[in-house]
Amino acid sequence: MFYYQLIASHPADRPALLDQDRVITYGELREQVDRWAAFLQEAGLKKGERVGLFSRNCAEYVAAYMAVIRAGGVIVPINFQLVPREVAYMIKDAEIHLFLTQAKLELDGPLAELGCAPVRQLTFGELDAPVSGSLQEVPRTEDDNCTIIYTSGTTGRPKGAMLSHKNLVANAWDFQDAIHARPEDVILCLLPMYHCYAWSVCVSLSLLLGAQLVIQANYNFKTAIRLVQRHGVTLFTGVPAVMELLLEGAEPSELSTVREFICGGASLGKVLGQKFADKFGHPVLEGYGLSEAAPVVSVNRPGNVKFGSIGLPLVEEEVRILNPQGREVPQGEAGEVVVRGPNVMLGYLNRLEATKETLAGGWLHTGDVGYADEDGFIFLVDRLKDMIISSGENVYPREVEEAITQYPGIREASVVGVADRLRGQAITAFLVLQEGAQCNPKELRRYLLGRIAPYKVPREYFIIQELPKTSLGKVRKNILRQQAEEILQQRRMSGRSL
Repeated sequence: MFYYQLIASHPADRPALLDQDRVITYGELREQVDRWAAFLQEAGLKKGERVGLFSRNCAEYVAAYMAVIRAGGVIVPINFQLVPREVAYMIKDAEIHLFLTQAKLELDGPLAELGCAPVRQLTFGELDAPVSGSLQEVPRTEDDNCTIIYTSGTTGRPKGAMLSHKNLVANAWDFQDAIHARPEDVILCLLPMYHCYAWSVCVSLSLLLGAQLVIQANYNFKTAIRLVQRHGVTLFTGVPAVMELLLEGAEPSELSTVREFICGGASLGKVLGQKFADKFGHPVLEGYGLSEAAPVVSVNRPGNVKFGSIGLPLVEEEVRILNPQGREVPQGEAGEVVVRGPNVMLGYLNRLEATKETLAGGWLHTGDVGYADEDGFIFLVDRLKDMIISSGENVYPREVEEAITQYPGIREASVVGVADRLRGQAITAFLVLQEGAQCNPKELRRYLLGRIAPYKVPREYFIIQELPKTSLGKVRKNILRQQAEEILQQRRMSGRSL
């Protein structure tokens, strides 16, 4: 199946997209996709050419995404929160010559600085212009690249993960099977559609089923509750920060229509997961994925949840846990999580060496450390690159962070390793306190010494207003490392010891 065929067979009068006061049926969506695809072909779009998409969530975003693929192009969704220079980098890297937007962007200056020619921009309104010809069918295979998803770039320049029709369709089918989604579901999309997680778990799932997709333009917690009540939302997808807001500010009666809460993007944590289940009567289905896997790898199942885990692999996906020598480790032992299945990307755009490294041996090497229990549930320990080696001991920040956040008054914590001439790396903690709370680092340290091994206890503690995060809530630890190094360097220069 080609990706655009997801919407081909649903009843024409069935509601597809609910966007503010608008209702777009599947028949109307198909007509708009075909009309816009014909316009793009007439405008010169050739098979395999890449088209940028820059917009907030709206019905037109869905139509534009599908239209580019229908016309034979490759869609490149771009984070609307990026500054022009960051957008220009992706335009250059993907060799984008056409850009679809809600409103014109000022890109000529940043593109000129990068040595790029100006890019043609079309607003959604301009795609409605009449065309003289009809839509031409484009020869293609299911393995053809149809979208490029740029990674968040928390450890360097973003890389473009090339995904095929097969990748997207297989992941949607397998996720639907895992969570028992059905055509009568009403799915809320409050996460940004440019992200692979939101697109697959909300949009692709809804279009596959012929379900109703409720589109939320702005990332607002109170608006989400109103939309749930107005439309009778049954599947609610969020990130840990959203689940925490629901826990703190929503009542079970306000979300009574929701059958399943789904969470990904970052770790939910055992404590938050348990609190959510206690309040709302059923647990969050926490899952795990990455752009390179289109993106879902595993998820907890309805009626079969283990708090703190990322669930069981999807039906067509194989997951193994490997040691540094590439051998599978025993049950319960931590190692790198590797994945194989029809969802795994074609490779990285313009990154041959990175592709070889990431897809070594025919497996997607995720860079995440985890272990599997006796029932096959996977538990993530940390990012391989985030592991701290202090005085010869391996320390996984997530374990330390979970211990810290159980201390009264601490809302969030992030732990990083900072270069240290005596220990190799010094364990450093950044803390975000609850409103009105205080924290004495010496008392916190004593608390931690009773809960984790002494070598895992941070030596430095910095209290900050908020943690730097990506749009899906992942902590940008590279920024925290830089901040810690700058502070500690200033201390050394002023003669203060650690």
